[in-house]
Formats: sequence, structure tokens, C-alpha cells
Amino acid sequence: MRRQLLPSLVGVLVLGGCVPLSGWPPPDPARPVVDLRFDVAQDLRSVVGREHIDFTPDLRVCELVFRAWPNKPATARAGNSLEVTEVRVDGTTVAPVVRPAGAPDGHPGTLIEVPLPACVDAGATVRAELSFTLTLGEGTDERVGAGADVAWFATAFPLLAWERGHGWSTDPAVVAVGETAISETFHLRSLEVAAPSEYAVMGTGAPMGEVPDAVAGTTVHRFADPAVRDVSITVGRLEVVHREVDGVRVHVGAPVGATTTAVSRWADRVMRSVRDVAEHLGPFPYSDLWVSVLPQQTSGIEVTGAIQLGDLDLDEDRWVVTHEVAHMWFYGLVGNDQGTDPWLDEAFATFAQVLADGSADVPGAPVAPALTGRVGAPMDYWEGCRRPSDAYVAGVYTAGGVALVEARRGAGAGDFDAALRAYLARNAHQIAAPADVEEAFAHLPLVLATLREAGALAPVAPLTDGSGPCH
Repeated sequence: MRRQLLPSLVGVLVLGGCVPLSGWPPPDPARPVVDLRFDVAQDLRSVVGREHIDFTPDLRVCELVFRAWPNKPATARAGNSLEVTEVRVDGTTVAPVVRPAGAPDGHPGTLIEVPLPACVDAGATVRAELSFTLTLGEGTDERVGAGADVAWFATAFPLLAWERGHGWSTDPAVVAVGETAISETFHLRSLEVAAPSEYAVMGTGAPMGEVPDAVAGTTVHRFADPAVRDVSITVGRLEVVHREVDGVRVHVGAPVGATTTAVSRWADRVMRSVRDVAEHLGPFPYSDLWVSVLPQQTSGIEVTGAIQLGDLDLDEDRWVVTHEVAHMWFYGLVGNDQGTDPWLDEAFATFAQVLADGSADVPGAPVAPALTGRVGAPMDYWEGCRRPSDAYVAGVYTAGGVALVEARRGAGAGDFDAALRAYLARNAHQIAAPADVEEAFAHLPLVLATLREAGALAPVAPLTDGSGPCH
């Protein structure tokens, strides 16, 4: 696949970086700048990676902190791992300190601390280079894994764990299946994926062409994006369909002959979801959307500008597609701490999915009384349940979606939608908190009352005694 980047979609130069022509406010010019390269092994079971990052903190720092999310319980126990092999800071080799931070015993840790040779003041730029290896587990029902002639890996590099105005995020990973990451928007200056030439590559951002690698039989696929929070890659013997909807290039791929639904039909469904969600939320935040359909998965996983989906029944489960597309606004455009405030992306994505699909009900509703009133609970709150992942989905996704649908109905669609658009614009390329939702809807007291009743705006302390709300 060799495609040229259309000039009309590249963006405009603003303070040293391109910004999407989407109508949303531009990202912070001081955002981190990241260059990534992944060299994928011939058997698609391992990857050697290199990361270069220019980071300009807004607070004084004496260390850098990265997260290795493939080492969280759900992925590590399936045979996946990420290990940092070398770190250099401003040209000096530094020994990182790796801490478990929720990783299972016997597996690499999720928290990587890099002490700086000297502390760095706010506004000064520090440059770090990290080398790492990635091992892919067989058939993982998660964002990192490998199958027959295919490999997929998202959030599979050392992810800078900085939140502007607050500092480093070091919360441990949890057992419940779900995201716990926090990531500032960064400029993906270059993404290179070197893979065996017989395989197709799906990446993140705008495709910048392909070139032969120095290693015979290997091709380097290049991508770039001015404002993402994460990166997703799929490599393999893929059928890929390229479409365009309202100026957004949609790339949908799946292992050849491995899905029950034709890739072209998947592309039709994705395009419809993009159009329907944008009608309610505003312009799609990215020039490109990459969607990988992976039979080994059972649901959907969002990454900024990219989505992983299981081989779903598009008649019964079309809402999953729209839900993941909605994450391009909630988590992508407007970020959040997914471990502390998961409702800010999951409840809003559920709400947007219901609105865009014209559904009468929120999937999974009604929620059992024992799980209601805790929409704002952090990820580790649900660990006290017998089935943490199921409780988390019901208590946050479903109950949160129900609360937002009810709030819109009570306040009036016009006023609610205007406030929501203003929230998106005010917090574009930022990390939002519940207080930002309160500010956006302060003139609509019924909305705030509904969210408070659902437990979305009041802090919910983590359970520490092993007794969960669903026991």
C-alpha cells in the first residue's frame, strides 16, 4: 500500500507543528514531540522498538515517568510484555527503575522511572531516547497480541505519564479489563513500522508513504499526526479497504478470509458511525481513522485515530462500532485520567453512541440497583466485585450513559448539546476532570442534579476491605 498525503489534509503550520483542519482549537505548542520506530519480527511474535521524545514540562521535574501498559494483568497473563532495554537522557545513559505498579508477579512492571542527571525547570526541554522489546502473546483478547499471519499492538511503547498542571501519574494497573492510562496529547512527528514486505501495515495518523528498509525483504511504513495520545499498529496478511467520509480517510482492515463479515461492509458501518457521531459532536478530530477487525477479540478498543474491533455481528452489535468511534472525541480529543475518572470517556461514549444510532435504550440497561449511584468510581473501586469487569461496565458505561441520556432529556436537547459542544471545544487536546463537566453545565442545574444522583460528580473512595458493591 503506497498512498500520498493530500495537501488539503496535512494541516497548517502553527508554532512548529501541524494542527488538524477540524475546526477544534489547536493543541498546545509545547506538547511532547515523539518519534517512534517498531521493527516487527518475521514471525510477528516480537517487536524491537525505539522512542525519541522531546518533553517540555510545565513544572520542575527531577525524573521522567513512563508506563508499560502491556504489562498490566489482562495482557501480561496472556503472554505479552514490554521491557525497556536502554535509556539515554540528553545523550547520557541512565538506568531506569522499574516498579510493578499492578503488574502480576513474575512479569515486568508497568511503571518506569528515569532519574534525570539534573533537575529540569518548567519550560526547559529534556530529550530522552528509549529502546525496548515487545513480546506478543498468542490470540490475546486485548489491545496487544498475535494470531495466524497477524499481529496487533496498541499502547505498546513507553507512554509518558505526565499531566500538565499536576505531574506524574503513578497509579497501579488493575485487574478489571479496561484502560487506566493518562496521556497528554503529543505531536507524533514520525511513526515508522518496519515489517516483512509481504505484509500490510495499519498505523496511526496520516500515511506518509513506504520505503525499502536496509534489511532485505523489509518495508518501512511511515505515518505522522500533529495531535494524538496513543499509537496503534496492526501488521499481517490483511485485506484493507480505504474510503473517505466528509474529508476523513477511513482505513478498515482484517486478516484475509478470517472474518464472517466482508471488510467492505465493515467500512460502510464505520463510515456511517463517523458521520452520525460527527453530526452531534462536531468535526471528526483526525484526518485518518484506522480500524482493525480482529477475530481474536470480542469487543472494541479505542486508540486516538485508531480502533480495534472483534468480528462482531454488525446487525446486533453495531452500537459497539459507534461507541468506539465516539471515543475519538471522548478520550481522543478530550482526554481524561482513565483510571481515576473512567466515566469521562466511557459514559460519554455510551451516550454519544445512543444518540448517533438513534437507539431507544442504552445497551445493558437497566442496571442492577447494587451497581447504581457509582458512575464516578475509579477503576480500582470495582476490584471488590466478584466479576470486576462486568460490574465496571454496568456501573460506569451503562449507568453513566443512562444518566447522560436522562439529563439531556430533562434539560432539553438544544441546551444540552450546545453545552456539550462548548465542553469539547474548551477542553480540546487537554485532560479533563469532573470539575470541567460541572463548569460546562453550570447553567443547566437539572443536568448537574442528574449526574450527582448517579454518583458521577462526587468522589467515590476505592474499596479497601475486599467487599464490593455487587456482593
